[in-house]
Amino acid sequence: MSGHAPHTHTHTQHMEERAMGTSRVNLEIRSRGAYADGTEFGAAGAYERIDGWLTFSVDPLHAANADIADLQLAPRDADGHVTFGADVCIVQPVDAARGNGSLLLELPNRGRKLAPRMFNRAPAELPVTSNIGAGDGFLLRRGWTMAWIGWQWDVLRSDALMGLDAPQAEIDGAPVRGTTMLRFQTTDAHRTHLLADRVHAPYTAADLEQPGAILRVRDYDQGVPSILPREAWQFAREDDAGTVVPSDSHIYLADGFVPGMYYELIYETALAPVVGCGLLAIRDGGAWLRAGAGESDSPTAGRIDRIYAWGMSQTGRMLRHFLSLALNVDTTGAQVFDGIMPHVGGARRGEFNQRFGQPSVQSTPGLGQLPPFDDEGLFARQRATGGMPHVIQTNTAAEYWRGDCALLHTSIDGSSDLQPQPHTRQYLYAGTQHGPSGFPTGRHNVGDGSRARFDFNVVDYSPLMRAALLRMDEWVRGGAEPPASQHPRLADHTLVPRATVIRDFLAFPATSDLPLDASRMIAQRRIDAGEESAHGILRYPVAEGEPFPDLVSAVDADGNEVAGIRLPDVSVPIATHTGWNPRDPAYGGAEQIIPMQGFSIAFPLDAAAREASDDPRASVAERYASRADYLDAVRSAAGQLAAERFIDDEDIETLVSDADARWDGFLGDGVPQAQRLASYE
Repeated sequence: MSGHAPHTHTHTQHMEERAMGTSRVNLEIRSRGAYADGTEFGAAGAYERIDGWLTFSVDPLHAANADIADLQLAPRDADGHVTFGADVCIVQPVDAARGNGSLLLELPNRGRKLAPRMFNRAPAELPVTSNIGAGDGFLLRRGWTMAWIGWQWDVLRSDALMGLDAPQAEIDGAPVRGTTMLRFQTTDAHRTHLLADRVHAPYTAADLEQPGAILRVRDYDQGVPSILPREAWQFAREDDAGTVVPSDSHIYLADGFVPGMYYELIYETALAPVVGCGLLAIRDGGAWLRAGAGESDSPTAGRIDRIYAWGMSQTGRMLRHFLSLALNVDTTGAQVFDGIMPHVGGARRGEFNQRFGQPSVQSTPGLGQLPPFDDEGLFARQRATGGMPHVIQTNTAAEYWRGDCALLHTSIDGSSDLQPQPHTRQYLYAGTQHGPSGFPTGRHNVGDGSRARFDFNVVDYSPLMRAALLRMDEWVRGGAEPPASQHPRLADHTLVPRATVIRDFLAFPATSDLPLDASRMIAQRRIDAGEESAHGILRYPVAEGEPFPDLVSAVDADGNEVAGIRLPDVSVPIATHTGWNPRDPAYGGAEQIIPMQGFSIAFPLDAAAREASDDPRASVAERYASRADYLDAVRSAAGQLAAERFIDDEDIETLVSDADARWDGFLGDGVPQAQRLASYE
């Protein structure tokens, strides 16, 4: 059994607890109708989609809310509660009896729903739309309910993007004013930049003069910053006619921002949303979704026996933050989530509970980069409080290459492996980049517009994610535990410094001339954010110390990672697949890598091509007698993964199909990818 206390209340208990300051959640349904045009998904039948708006009411004085920064500074209603609202979306079987009782709550990533791509292999849509693709119906055929709740205050909401209306912190009726920092690395030459990490609502400048505001610039992430003269820039923007006009939402640098450089703007703002209300929306929204029949107006009330929270990247980091604050117990004292699955969150948290927090930032030194990083330290408070869920953390090679992921399972000084903790698993998906991919790829990072030197990694690891969710569900139901954690370790020499792997790649023709410098890559570093940082108020700029060790998986003679769960792309390879990719020199910072992206470079086609290119990797023809021989080897490797429960049985043929596509993508025109990429522009 899972060991979790039943999430039930009597009606009398429920009303008494509300009188003591428990949270309240109310739903306004804005649309409800057939999902996927009424398609029948196997035994689960047809699904419905419900979109609406949740209104939350929380007691700022309740002990369960005590750690939410600035919550007590938010305006209160007549009951002394703070209110805020968020988007909600639910996809569930029309017939409750045909559901499986399990609900997957995804935390939208910058307002986007990513779970359909990951678990149902639905095609990614660009631009993002409100559509929720059914894909191959993997979860739908199994009777899962899926839900999303907005949590991020600065999302520019639309039908496609979900967000949160957060209250503003005030002192004596006036907006809280203070110092914040915007940090960004440029990808192209420009003079106007929005005061936001992404295209989000900005922290506006409190006034446009601000003689004490500072603009710093660095050559690389850990470089020594220099200060640009105050007269060289202003709070302004260029309009469509090219005229510079004042703006409290932009910074204008007359000489232009230089590609590849890091800029840091330290300035005052009078915009102070209570960012941590997003954490409460997930906690109280999760409790609302799993409520018993008659307890709430949730369309899922009485349907759900188990609920799992899943977040990818930004929201994987948020789930780690959620557990660090012991928020998996609601204001009634009941456990919220049975299982939590932070995906590609690495060892970081984020700006999810601080004054002037920017939920999208990744490399800005702040609270999200403070220890503890490992399971024992990060989850200690939740274990002590109660309500500790099962946790499966999944990461790709990219999270190791950005310098932090090894801190999940090593000591802070990088000298020893840590012992696994009860009710947790950690998996590295070897040779993968941040997001699952496939042919064609290209070299442009959609997130920030930067261009890589090589085409992006083509490995699609979604079958591993699907199986991880099924293993979680079995675990909570009281079935077999998931397979043991799979990640690189110091003890068996599979965990090594980044510089070691870079040195190994210098033997490959396509990468032999790379000017990569591990010391110039993004790193997790020691910081001091000031005496009030424990209360979510940071001193900018933070004091920066030495970086933590930057450890990654060792690689084999082909350049493929040796540790973690190895898909056939890695164990039966026709290419080298990485979790890192150098920046294109034309975009600056050629000695650095693009965070989150990897590359795939095919092996030489045959012995003649190998000898002509002086490639140390055995050619495809020297490894496999034919395409059929290759696919047979892939099927065997996939079958072994299924036997070990790392993929579902039905995904054996999924991996074979993926491998068939790789063969065409790399070798179909008879020109090895390595040769195509060696002459990049």
